[in-house]
Amino acid sequence: MEIRYLGEIMALVAALGMAGGSISFEVAGKKVGSLTVNIVRLIQGMIFLSITSLYMRGLPLPTDASLKEYTFLGISGFIGMFLGDLFMFESFVLLGARITTLIMTTVPVVTALTAWILLGETLSFQEGIAVLLTIGGIFLVMFYGNGKGEKKEKFPIKGILCAIGGVLGQSLGMVFSKIGLESYDPIAATQIRIIVATIAFIILISMRGKWGEVKEGMKDKKALKWLVVGSFFGPFIGVTAMLIALKNASAGIVSTLSSTSPILVIPFCILIFKERVKPVEILGAVISVGGASLFFI
Repeated sequence: MEIRYLGEIMALVAALGMAGGSISFEVAGKKVGSLTVNIVRLIQGMIFLSITSLYMRGLPLPTDASLKEYTFLGISGFIGMFLGDLFMFESFVLLGARITTLIMTTVPVVTALTAWILLGETLSFQEGIAVLLTIGGIFLVMFYGNGKGEKKEKFPIKGILCAIGGVLGQSLGMVFSKIGLESYDPIAATQIRIIVATIAFIILISMRGKWGEVKEGMKDKKALKWLVVGSFFGPFIGVTAMLIALKNASAGIVSTLSSTSPILVIPFCILIFKERVKPVEILGAVISVGGASLFFI
């Protein structure tokens, strides 16, 4: 049975998963550091995916993938889940979460342009308006909602370049995922991406001599609990839903809808961190949701 708007629905599920994952990883990251969070979240996500794959496909690992699928999904994992996340985390340190997330809101536009160049995908006029409205709402929440009103801020070039690297990594990773998917299973595809990203992080941690830091972080039981929750929502639910969405909708639409996670994260911040919601954040959420709803009309 074919489900109408399956791609768009799963893109929103991906956004929800990423919202839950980002909150969990933020809490864990403050306790054990970003490198530990990155490697542990991927390994835990792989465990969830392997169990699910064994139940649904009869195969715990993606041993049935073709060379083309391994190639493009592997490139996607390296560019998106390794380089993209690595640059993004570094940008958080250099620029702060507000400015980094603001720059990351350009991901849907870059993804749509990349998909147009590499895949020949185009958006209708209504879909183009939906993209602009959704991004505009996110922009409003991230910039005005979290800003402190400073007029003069100086941002290091390295931080800006890292944020741009994060944007390119996320966008290109999404497009290469779409190329590699075609007729392949999204769960197994996610496994391939995670395997490549995990190997890359293992090499990086070894080169930096950071295994002692990771080992120490693994002793923090509270952080590990948050990592389990984050790995379930992020690399497992979020990334898998993203690939299902890419298989059933254009990369530009999927990227836009999945980028609503900064809006969806607001309720988590209220419940977990007891943060107050400003009127401009509510306005941004309404604009973003209104833009996203145009994809379903």
